[in-house]
Amino acid sequence: MKITKLTSSLFLAIALVVVLAGCAGRNTANEPTKVRVAYFPNITHAQALIGRAEGQFQQALGEGTPIEWKTFNAGPAEIEALFAGEVDIGYIGPGPAINGYVKSKGDLQIIAGATDAGAILVSRKDLVIKNISELSGKRVAVPQFGNTQDLSLRHLLQENGLADTTKGGTVEIRQAENPDIKILLEKGDIDAAIVPEPWGSRLISEVGANVVLDYNQVWRDGRYTTAVVIARTEFIQKHPDIVEKFLQTHVELTEAIKQHPDKAKETVNQQIKELTGKALAKNVLDSAFSRLTVTSNPEKDSVVDFAKLSAEAGFVKGTPDLKDLFNLTILNKVLSEKGLPPIQ
Repeated sequence: MKITKLTSSLFLAIALVVVLAGCAGRNTANEPTKVRVAYFPNITHAQALIGRAEGQFQQALGEGTPIEWKTFNAGPAEIEALFAGEVDIGYIGPGPAINGYVKSKGDLQIIAGATDAGAILVSRKDLVIKNISELSGKRVAVPQFGNTQDLSLRHLLQENGLADTTKGGTVEIRQAENPDIKILLEKGDIDAAIVPEPWGSRLISEVGANVVLDYNQVWRDGRYTTAVVIARTEFIQKHPDIVEKFLQTHVELTEAIKQHPDKAKETVNQQIKELTGKALAKNVLDSAFSRLTVTSNPEKDSVVDFAKLSAEAGFVKGTPDLKDLFNLTILNKVLSEKGLPPIQ
């Protein structure tokens, strides 16, 4: 009898442990999965700005998957945050995306495009430059060495038989943040600059800069990516359902911006004011939007060309292997479901 009671007690204890363990497992499984999304307070990240403001991304993921929005002003800083596991999905320029992919040996992938073009080459108010060859002996600013605008400039110089002074050429390329470029151009400390929107339109409006090359003359007739959507490879593999919901919303926002540009501009400008403390003047906002194309297409060929330019300029060692840089399977599934053409 004692043995029976002891056995019963033992079975009861084991059953209780199993039940509690099961409950604990279910609770862990049901815990919210936080998604950290990175973006810039810039019109080239319009889908992020609008989706954050109006809540479409959060609605798509549901209350059980809260989004933590993280603002950055430079690609390398966002990449470092992604490496540290502090960012899961991000909007970013193709240059930092390539460098991050190569440096991490594939720990991030491009899962969609966001914006094409949106950069112009301008000269200071008192200097009219009619062709690229006239940049010889001039000082030209870029927002960051190795970024999209810098690589575009180096390609332009190469096409016209010119080169940076550090490579034995006659064009001095300077790195400066966009607000500083405005000051340098106004003071005459630089002769020209290649900048992304809305800074191109701001330089024209605020310091009387001259357009040397418009957005569709800088490179590839404007068919080159300026912003893409990236994600940690591990996050894509572990949470394909979250990535799919995110991309569904990204595509929907992209199409909505195309159909209702005025509404989109208003929301973007409100977000820029909230995040930077200053909204864009209407003429600057309209001009900037006219120089970019909102798209889900990452323009794969342009990214490959950017990678080659980056290697030639010495920002990436050797010829990078980009075979797994793009992971567009989920994007193409979303596009197909919405009756839109897939990305080849």
